[in-house]
Amino acid sequence: MLPQPAIRASAFHHPIPPRILPPASTHADDVSGGRNPLALSMKLMGAVMSFPRNTEIFGENEPADYVYQVVSGSVRTYKILTDGRRQIGGFYLPGDIFGLEYTDAHSFSAEAIADAKVVVVKRGALDALAGRDAAIGRELFALTGRELRRVQGRVLLLVKSAQERVAGFLLEMAERACAGNVVELPMSRQDIADYLGLTIETVSRTLTGLESAAAIEVPTSRRIVLRNRSALHRLNS
Repeated sequence: MLPQPAIRASAFHHPIPPRILPPASTHADDVSGGRNPLALSMKLMGAVMSFPRNTEIFGENEPADYVYQVVSGSVRTYKILTDGRRQIGGFYLPGDIFGLEYTDAHSFSAEAIADAKVVVVKRGALDALAGRDAAIGRELFALTGRELRRVQGRVLLLVKSAQERVAGFLLEMAERACAGNVVELPMSRQDIADYLGLTIETVSRTLTGLESAAAIEVPTSRRIVLRNRSALHRLNS
């Protein structure tokens, strides 16, 4: 069974509905991080859905009946505040799992940043598997812990300067991408601003300042080269 809320929302908000693909294969490299038991189990239990750029995957307050893992592309979760501003909760890259909730409804909406393929698994089936398989249960517990640390880290952003926020974000993305000192950003400057609680002008100005200080190089708007990690770490400490 595929997630009807995701299909319904995508078809309603976008002229091109998500294309349903065949079930994920059992090859461990098809999904980043697929060599661990949780990723392999999700591939075997779920189906792969394709979401075009900016297509909604699920909406805030919709039933949290499914858990998701990014196969390719990238995803953002977000909330529209009462004053109309957008607050981005997180970015998810290939191999990342999202959509886990403590309650029965999603606290954020999720949409594809660029064209994305996502493994979709019934939440109840995954919970049942975790009850039978200790390794899966431990991985889910660890994943929940990482999400909690991410939320705690976002709280600390409130007391940090713009330079500290941007430096920390670049280091986080470099660590997650595992691509050395070259960071390919799938998200826009506006996405970064909405994630860090800054204006797009402040993000652009801060990146220019870090480049002038030789801490980074900005060959293109989506590619950042970390030239001085030590300086970025000092800013983020």
